[in-house]
Amino acid sequence: MKVSGKKVLVTGGAGFVPSHVVDAFAEAGAIVTALDNFAAGKKENLKQSKDKIEIIDMDIRDKKVAQLIKKQDIVIHMAANADVPVSVEKPDYDFQNNVIGSYNILKACLDSNIEKFVFASSAAVYGEPQYTPMDEKHPTLPRSPYGAAKLGIERLGIAYNATYDFPFTAIRIFNTYGVRQPRYVMYDLLRKLYKDPTKLEVLGTGDQIRDYSYVTDTAQCFLLATQSDHSIGEVYNVAGGNPISIKDLSKRLINVLGLNDVDVTFTGKSWKGDINTLVADISKAKDELGFKPKVSIEDGINLLESWLSEQEVLHK
Repeated sequence: MKVSGKKVLVTGGAGFVPSHVVDAFAEAGAIVTALDNFAAGKKENLKQSKDKIEIIDMDIRDKKVAQLIKKQDIVIHMAANADVPVSVEKPDYDFQNNVIGSYNILKACLDSNIEKFVFASSAAVYGEPQYTPMDEKHPTLPRSPYGAAKLGIERLGIAYNATYDFPFTAIRIFNTYGVRQPRYVMYDLLRKLYKDPTKLEVLGTGDQIRDYSYVTDTAQCFLLATQSDHSIGEVYNVAGGNPISIKDLSKRLINVLGLNDVDVTFTGKSWKGDINTLVADISKAKDELGFKPKVSIEDGINLLESWLSEQEVLHK
């Protein structure tokens, strides 16, 4: 499917990853609407495409969203509480946003003539790995309310596809980083090093392994999934093919900043619901969608650090 000229709604469009998805679709010639309630999203994240898109301030739980969806050809559903610790601390909040809100969007799309519905799922649906790298057939045993909510909407969308021929696709996002990042491991570690370049406290043991994808690569996977004629009813992993331990990542960040004699310590424990190892098999996305990560972890870290250092200067 060509997206040029198509009306595309991106929910949560002012968020970190969604704003890059907005940029990718706008650049491809789509008529994009970014919907966000701005609880976490920022309008400044949309400045790259602001002259090409429409921005709507609305919550996905609002029943009025159905009228907006009737005008769309494609819906990319990314609005969510994307914070696993928050889902553990506030399970009601997580359920309202990630289940009730997502159902509201899904039902409105089911009642409309949507050509494609692409859902931003998460690697959190897997839980601890029974084998690595994890492919899409890996058992799904989420350890957090966040992961359970994402899996629930995945299963509902797949059931809608089987029952109603609903054009549903899910993308399971592994760790994504880059420009506009508001939190998470790389961002948090860099901010700590800016604050005190002599020491770095790292959550957990440092042995946790993650498979990092630069944000523009993740965004491209959503575009490719929408364009594919074979993605309906399917689930895909998206990651960067860059598995690295948090311990080694810390060393790389220290080197990028040109620091010496940094005292690195580890807390030994992470937050509830955290998963020790997340390494993706992305061969399905490569084979069926033509997905190919373009940004190396070295280049991605440099891009993030350059942007973050600019933000530090701007906000002093």
